[in-house]
Amino acid sequence: MSIANYIQSAGDWITLHITVAVLAIAGITFTVATRGVQFRHFGTMIKSVLGSRRGANGGISSFQAFTISLAARVGIGNVFGVAFALMLGGPGAIFWMWIVALLGMATAFFEATTAQLFKVKSANSTFVGGPAYYLSLGLKRRWLGVIFALVTVVTCAFTITMVQANAIAETMSGYNVMPGWGTALLLLALAAPVILGGIRSVARVTELLAPIMATVYVVMALLIVLLNIKEVPHMLWLIISGAFSPDPVVGGLGGGIFAALINGTKRGLFSNEAGQGTAPNAAATATAAHPVQQGMIQSLGVFIDTLVVCTATAFVIILAGPKVWTDPGANPGTLTTSAVASSLGSWTVIPMAVMILVLAFSSIIAAYVYSEVNMRFLTSHPLAIWAVRLVSLSAVVLGCLNALRTLWATVDIAMAVMTVFNLAGLIFLVRWGAGALKDYESQIKQGIKEPVFKASNNEFMPAKLPSDVWD
Repeated sequence: MSIANYIQSAGDWITLHITVAVLAIAGITFTVATRGVQFRHFGTMIKSVLGSRRGANGGISSFQAFTISLAARVGIGNVFGVAFALMLGGPGAIFWMWIVALLGMATAFFEATTAQLFKVKSANSTFVGGPAYYLSLGLKRRWLGVIFALVTVVTCAFTITMVQANAIAETMSGYNVMPGWGTALLLLALAAPVILGGIRSVARVTELLAPIMATVYVVMALLIVLLNIKEVPHMLWLIISGAFSPDPVVGGLGGGIFAALINGTKRGLFSNEAGQGTAPNAAATATAAHPVQQGMIQSLGVFIDTLVVCTATAFVIILAGPKVWTDPGANPGTLTTSAVASSLGSWTVIPMAVMILVLAFSSIIAAYVYSEVNMRFLTSHPLAIWAVRLVSLSAVVLGCLNALRTLWATVDIAMAVMTVFNLAGLIFLVRWGAGALKDYESQIKQGIKEPVFKASNNEFMPAKLPSDVWD
């Protein structure tokens, strides 16, 4: 058995026996603690995003923080990840991706809200925070924060960046657009000015890229669904029945209930990041009037990523039919593009390659933000920060020259470690996030249209916050 097979087997075991259980327990806990915040406040989430570009006061706006995390979420996980899940888990994997996302919306709310509560001041009117900070300040266990920060720096600066770069290289070489070394040089030229410019530079780029690319991709998928509208009921039946079927789907796609559950959970987590502990690093950088405001915005990000964008990819692939699934050359790197081409024509290959490049590029620069935030938790020494930037750029080049399967299997294990540490800590901090939501709802009931959080003498907080950010 190859190293890749060993790593994948370990990742599958961890997902089935640990990650699924932790995600379910945490998602249910947070849903109950907030009385279904993801359902009760869905309209509020939309309003929060629409009004989130103002009020930054020279820092990073709530909208910019949202787009950084959206750029990380809406990446190759939505294209290659969904294709991977379908090939190994069958259509039923999409059902489990939906379940992960619905529970994950409550988890994302708690992550972002808690990250806002325990954020600390940084330079130039900005803030930093995330799991490393709330594990350290909230639980008063710095060693937990140190472990999380170390794993996140390595995972985001190196592993995830390599996966994203590899996805672009696979697409470019698979359709003879350019060889791997050419893709490496192109990505390096695009990423270097943004990454070397720091977090503010990333915020400015993602503010434009993330909403545009998600919209274009979904509109394209919607067009394909409309062209195949008669096949939609059968497709939905394949997804729902495949989630509980003991046998693989006949006709090319994999499946079986355990394959669907494992692959749907893994790829869902990689795509929407709910519970993983990466998105809170972006959420904490925002200058927000109330922590819950950012919690609402980040929760909507999970919905957009999985229930909208991932679903769009799944529909495109399934509607393409067995002629695409069973093609001898089918692989996760080309399946989505082949499916689009089968519906809209071969002319779409180049536009799809460009779209995948933009999707993955935005995720690369967002992953850099997560790694720098966690490095700043460990040390703010300029050499350490520059080391993160240079490692990220090196990973871009290396990712274009490595095997996809080994990288995917490695990142699954790294994300599982991050998820367990993050969610275990969040469950112990559930009173803080729930208290912030009660404060927010109390102000709304008093007729205050835009609640403002004040930590001093706040009756809903279980204790005094350790930093003076909200005083």
